[in-house]
Amino acid sequence: MSVIRERDVPRPLFPRPARPPAPPGPDTERRGWRHSPGRAWPYLLVAPTVLGMLYLLVYPLVRTVLISLQDFRLRQLIRGDARFVGLRNYETLLTDGRFWQVVRRTFLFMAVNVVLIMLLATLVALVIERLGRRGRTAVLSALVLAWAMPVIAATTVFQWLFHSEFGIVNQTLTALGFESFDRYPWFAHGPAAFAILVVLIVWQSVPFAAVTLYSALTTVPPELYESARIDGATAGRIFRAVTFPMIRPIFMLVLSLEVIWTFKAFVQIWVMTNGGPGDATTILPVYAVQTALSSQRYDLGSAASMVTVVMMAGVLVLYFRQMFRQEGEAL
Repeated sequence: MSVIRERDVPRPLFPRPARPPAPPGPDTERRGWRHSPGRAWPYLLVAPTVLGMLYLLVYPLVRTVLISLQDFRLRQLIRGDARFVGLRNYETLLTDGRFWQVVRRTFLFMAVNVVLIMLLATLVALVIERLGRRGRTAVLSALVLAWAMPVIAATTVFQWLFHSEFGIVNQTLTALGFESFDRYPWFAHGPAAFAILVVLIVWQSVPFAAVTLYSALTTVPPELYESARIDGATAGRIFRAVTFPMIRPIFMLVLSLEVIWTFKAFVQIWVMTNGGPGDATTILPVYAVQTALSSQRYDLGSAASMVTVVMMAGVLVLYFRQMFRQEGEAL
C-alpha cells in the first residue's frame, strides 16, 4: 500500500530552488577576517612605506618641536641633559630685529620667484602648444633635460658663469662695450647676488611648471577655441575666457607647489652665497641653519624652522581659502 501511495502523489514539474544561505553576521565576518590573510595583504604591502614616511617626516618634525622647547646647545647635544624652557626660544626669536628682516626678505624672494616662474611657464606652455611635432619634441626634451640637472651642478655652473675674472657673463658684457663689468664681482653686491639667485631658481623651476601646464592645455577641447574665434574673440580674450578657466585647477596646483619650493629654497643659496654678502640673500631656511651651526644654538634654529613651517602653512591656508571661495562663487 505504501508503494501505491507514493506513486499516486503528484510530483512538481519544476524543483523548488534551494534556499539561499543566511547572510554572514558580525561574528562570521570577524572569523572570516582572521582566517583570510588575503585581505590583510594590501596593508602589509603599504606598511613599510607608511613606517618609512613616519620615520623620515614625522619623527624629525616632532624632534624639532621638542628641541625648540629646550635649552639645546653644543653641551646638551653631547651630554644629552637638555632642559625644558617652554616658549622662551620663540620669544627670543620673535623679538630679534634681524629675524623680521629675514622674514620680509623671504616673502619678497618668494613673490618675485613665483610670479616670474608662473608667467614664463605659461608663455612657454602656450608656445609649445602652437609648435609642430618636431619643434614640440625638441622644446619638451630641452625642458626635461634642464629640469633633470642636479641642483648642485646647476648652481656650480651659474657660479662659473658669473665669476668675476673668468665668467663668460663679464667677458660678454665687456666685449659689448660695458667696460664697468670688467672683473665685476657679482657675489660681492647684495642686489646682484639676489638677482642671480632669482634667475637660477626660475631657470630650474620653469621646466616642470611649463610641462605641467602644457599637459593641461592639451585637455582643452578644440571646439571651444573654434567657437570663440567665430564669435570674434581676440587671443587675449580666448585665454581669459576659455583657456585659463579650463586649466585653472592645474595652474593653482603648480602655483601652490612653487610657493612651497621657493619658500624653502636652501641648497642654491647655501652653495652660492651662504646667505651673503651680509644678509642680502638670507631667507628663513638659511637663517635657521646659520643660527644652529654658526652660533651652535640648535634650539633657536629649531624654533626658526618651526616658524618657517607655520608661516608657509598659513600662506597656503589663506590661498586655498580664497581659491575655494572663488570656486564657490563661480558655482
